[in-house]
Order: sequence, then C-alpha cells, then structure tokens
Amino acid sequence: MSSVGIPTAALDFYEDLEADNTKSFWTAHKHIYDEQVRAPMEALATALAEEFGGWKMFRPYRDVRFARDKTPYKTQQGVWFAETARYFHISAAGLFVAGGYWDTPSPQVDRLRRAVADDIAGAALERAIQAIAKAGLKLSGEQLTRVPNGYPKDHPRADLLRYKSLVAERDFGSPAWLPTERALAEITKAFRAVAPLVDWLDGHVGRG
Repeated sequence: MSSVGIPTAALDFYEDLEADNTKSFWTAHKHIYDEQVRAPMEALATALAEEFGGWKMFRPYRDVRFARDKTPYKTQQGVWFAETARYFHISAAGLFVAGGYWDTPSPQVDRLRRAVADDIAGAALERAIQAIAKAGLKLSGEQLTRVPNGYPKDHPRADLLRYKSLVAERDFGSPAWLPTERALAEITKAFRAVAPLVDWLDGHVGRG
C-alpha cells in the first residue's frame, strides 16, 4: 500500500468552512481544498480502486435550488464506489466509512421487505448483521416508524422490516493515524468488513 492519508489540514478546512460557508471563503481557500482535501482523497480512492472498483468523487457544491439551506458548499467530501457499494468521506469530524444500499426506489424496497420476511433469507440477514457488528460497524438506514402494511406486526424481524434501506457504517473520528498510510489500511479493512451486508443485498435485493 502506498503512503496516503488525510492531512489534519483537511479537517481544519471543513471546520472553517462550517463557520464561514460563503463564496468569498471558498475562493480564498480553494487552494487548501485542492491540495489538502481533493488530492489526498483522490490518492486514497485510486489505491482502493484496485480492490473495490471504479470511484466517483462528489462535487463540493450543494444543489440549493429546492433547499431551505442555501449555503453553497458541502461540509464533507465523499467518494462513492458504485460497483461494490462502498463509500467514505472526510469532514471536520474526521473519517466516515460505509457500505450498502441507501438510495432505494420502491422496487428495491419491496424486494428488501420480502427477503427480510422470508425465513431463510431473513435469517441470513441476521447473520450478516452479527458479522458487521463483530467487525465494529453498526447498521443504519432509512426506517419507517412502524411495520409496513402487509406484514404482521409481531413478525420476529419486525424491526428489520421497518427499514427502507440498509447500510453498515463506522465513524472513525480523527485518530492519530488519519494522516498516515494506516488510513488506507483502516478504510480497506472497513470496506472488507461490510461485505456480508453488501453481499446479502446484492443477492436478495439487487441494484436494479
């Protein structure tokens, strides 16, 4: 693995941007974004691509056309690996890593619920959740407040039936190793650890 990491200056940049999310600040500090955020993130993503496939770096600009919040810039920089459903971002809070399905249209939600309700597929999901928990990740995703219509309220996996999307995630914060080559090793380890959930989703829900 090459020597890549996230410099402390990247976190400082986003802390300052949260305090002054304006075009004037961005223009004056864009060189810091380019050198301390974008370049290190690209280096990490390129190294990760060898195992996890092609990647896309999200634009730093927010779409404010229909948003109440009109601040023009995102306060984190994310990278998405579409082929393997992995994601990581950096912000003032530090490093965040995730994997799974978090943008699920209705057909996917329907397949997800049917799989959760199925005795065999549902049990396999429970094992996948246990595996990611053992690896230090937690389950998250969009949830309904109650079990959806058509499913018994006392189903043994009632809590899982409320999910519309499923994601395994870990918030690393800003450990001392973040600016070092260990960052690549830790992200790689987390990306591998989400495999039980992503594999279950690919097999029972599908991307389409």
